[in-house]
Order: sequence, then C-alpha cells, then structure tokens
Amino acid sequence: MRHIQQFAAKLILVALLSGCATQAVRAPLPGEPVADEISLLRGNFVPGTQPDGNTVLLRGRGGLVVVDTGRHAAHAARIIEAARASGQPVAAIVNTHWHLDHVAGNAALREAFPQLQVHASEAIDQALHGFLADYRVQLQALVAKPGNATPAAVAGWRGEIARIDTGAQLRPTQPVRASGSFSPGGRRLRLGLERNAVSGGDVWLFDPATRTLVAGDLVTLPVPLFDTACSGGWQEALGRLDGIGFARLVPGHGAVMDHAQFGVYRGAFDRLLACAEGDASADACKAGWLHDAQSLIPPQDVALADPLLDYYITHVLRADPVRRGKYCHKEPHE
Repeated sequence: MRHIQQFAAKLILVALLSGCATQAVRAPLPGEPVADEISLLRGNFVPGTQPDGNTVLLRGRGGLVVVDTGRHAAHAARIIEAARASGQPVAAIVNTHWHLDHVAGNAALREAFPQLQVHASEAIDQALHGFLADYRVQLQALVAKPGNATPAAVAGWRGEIARIDTGAQLRPTQPVRASGSFSPGGRRLRLGLERNAVSGGDVWLFDPATRTLVAGDLVTLPVPLFDTACSGGWQEALGRLDGIGFARLVPGHGAVMDHAQFGVYRGAFDRLLACAEGDASADACKAGWLHDAQSLIPPQDVALADPLLDYYITHVLRADPVRRGKYCHKEPHE
C-alpha cells in the first residue's frame, strides 16, 4: 500500500510540474522575428499615401514595450491585436520622435491599455505649436477649398487634422530628457537622446541582451527624410550610433540591417551630403545615393526614392542657409 501511495504522489508531482511548464510557455510574439522576444510590425511606405513608421515589440516579464505606434488606425489596430495575441498588456510606449507616422497611434493604445507609460522627448511640445500647427492650417485650407481633390484625399486631410488634435494623447507621460537605462515590463533597456538630428529630440533604444538597436528615423529607407532635420547634426548622430555595439538595427522605415549594412548606409549618407554641398547636378547626387545604397533598397522602392531625392536635394539640402539651418541648434547631444 505504501508503494502505491508513493507512486501516486509522484504522479501528482509530475502533473503539477507539467502544468507549471505548460503555463510557462508563452504565445509567440506576433510580427517579423528580430531577436529573442523582439518582433517588427513593418509600416507601409508607398507612393501616393502618408506612411506608417515601423513598430517594434519587445517582451518583458511584465508586459510589452511598443516602440512607435504608426499613423493610421489600421496600424494601431495591428499593434493592439498583436499585444492581445501575445497574452500580455502593453506596459510602455517609446516614441522615437514626434512625426505623426510614429506617434499618432498613441491615442488608441492608451485607450486600450490605460496603465501604460509613454517615454519620449519633449520636442513634440514645440512641434504641436510649430510644425504641426502650421501643417494643420495648411490642411484646413485644403479641406475648405478642395478643388478637384478626390473624396479619399479630403478624408485623408481630415484624418490628419484629427490626429494632430489628439495632441494631449501624443505627449509623453515620462519625458526622456537624458540618456539612461530603464526597465519597462521587466526588460532592462537603454535609451539614448539626440537633440540635433532628425526632429529636435530623437530617442533610440538599445536592448543589451540581444544587441538590438531601434533607431527610429535616424535610419530610414529608401532615403533619409530631411523634412525637419539638421543634416549636419544628423551626420554626427550616425557616428555615435556606429559606436554602439549592436548586432542588428531596426530603422524607422525599411528592413532590419546588421552593423555592416549600417556602415553602408552611413557612407551613402555622408556622400549624399557632400554631393549636395558641392557643384554636382541634383541628378548626379541622386544617382550617387541610389548607387551607394543599392544593396539596402529593394528594387520596388526605387520608384519611391526617386521623387523624394529630387525634393530633398533641391528644396532642403540646397535651400537657402536659413532653411538649411532652421532645425539646427547648438545644444549638445546626450
């Protein structure tokens, strides 16, 4: 009888241990795998539509960290669906910068997960009273006099106005004012801050455990996006990123790259700026970027790169000194 009781006790113990093991198995993290417990929800960036930036999901013991939330409602819905499929709540959002294609989904995520914290620079405050306020005025004028615009275009303009008007929901709850470590959801991460590069307050995230760097729009494909950038400060920021011991980098737009590919990007960036500062034709500078970054740009994205380069070379990189220096300041990087 004693042997039967001992055997039964062992069976109970095995069942309990098996149950614990089963409970420890977590649902796969949705999206494109990047590294251990890190995935990518790729943003759309196609001609004729406003883009969504990339979203990165990182899983910790107590919840998910979401880096950037896209522009459109459909992209935010993908993030919420992915979080629920993972079996964990969103513990934190990290916004790499204030451009609408990286921050507009904050409102939907904050409604779905009211306890989450938003970590971002305070550059959005100036943008809401400056760049985004001016953009809203332009959108209102288009809506008031749409001309031959299609109903879809007018709806798009109204959507942009609505996104800007969620301003309070776009701001950080935990402002990033300096570089440092933090552990949202139980995952130890490092945040960096660049004040003089793409947006006046660019936050990057580094996961030491997997050597994964999430760079936001400090790295973008198929071209660098200079709309609110200080090109010289951005160039210096890329040099600092190069000194981080990352194995892989997730850009704000485009595919994941390794450190060697980032070196290709940085070299192409340097040569683009040098060309724009020289006497070569805009076509020559454009051809130089497309050649230098060819290995990073999918063939189907060349059609998008071409008009963007035309615009940035002519109207930004070769604009008058006031326009070129509009977004530059002398504050040191963090």
